[in-house]
Amino acid sequence: MTTTLPLNTGSTNLAPRWNGSSAVTQIVVLTARSLRSFITDPGLVLVGLIQPVMTLFVFTQIFTNFALAADLPAGTEYLDFLMPAVLVNHVVQTSSQTGIGLVEDLRNGIVARLRSLPIMPSSLLLARSTSDLVRSALQVLLILVLAVTVLGYSPQGGIAGMVLSSLLTLGVGSALSWAFLAMGACLRRTEPMQNISILVMVPLMFISSAFVPIAELPDWLEFIARINPLTYAVDASRAVALGLDGTHLVGPSLLVSALVALVSAVVAVRGFRRPL
Repeated sequence: MTTTLPLNTGSTNLAPRWNGSSAVTQIVVLTARSLRSFITDPGLVLVGLIQPVMTLFVFTQIFTNFALAADLPAGTEYLDFLMPAVLVNHVVQTSSQTGIGLVEDLRNGIVARLRSLPIMPSSLLLARSTSDLVRSALQVLLILVLAVTVLGYSPQGGIAGMVLSSLLTLGVGSALSWAFLAMGACLRRTEPMQNISILVMVPLMFISSAFVPIAELPDWLEFIARINPLTYAVDASRAVALGLDGTHLVGPSLLVSALVALVSAVVAVRGFRRPL
């Protein structure tokens, strides 16, 4: 004779299943890992310090002599006109390194090891974007300190204008970093990434209002510059720094940046999910 024991479905002795850490914890830990790998590499630190210095002095010393004071806002020196563009140009250059860094992580096996853990793919991408945003912020701060102390940069918007201008610039850089993350997740090769980055950055920066007023460009370049998304970013950053009425420029700049980031994030996640 056999006795059937009732199944105790209400037992609470079973240990809860661990599904991994929270998304915030994942992003914080992975961001700290990226920053540590940067700080502990003397070569990367040296390049990270030299690049913003070169960006500042090369652009300011080359383009200052070509300025036409009559085309600038009243009471504005060309250095004040140029500095927001220098900051935007720098974060655009730095954002391309975000995609290249992702490609390197995909190729050196780090991503394969992380994928064996309960980590969301979006956390890896967010951590890469966040760590490079922190680096860009420190480099922008270095550029501003040098510009103020060495070149005498003193825009009409004061410290508040410089801070707001820098925040807008970092927002643009963050959006573009997602575009390069999407590119890196799809291409997964360093050489094409570098070539495409140059092809994208050079026209975006030079066919815009970054270095000369749009009115000084030939007619066909002026048309391209007016539809260039970076023109909106540079104009908004410049208006805030110079203390001009740039309310109507900030909105479009933030909207374009948000759209670029959103579309690029979707493409980046899908590309990143592909088998290695």
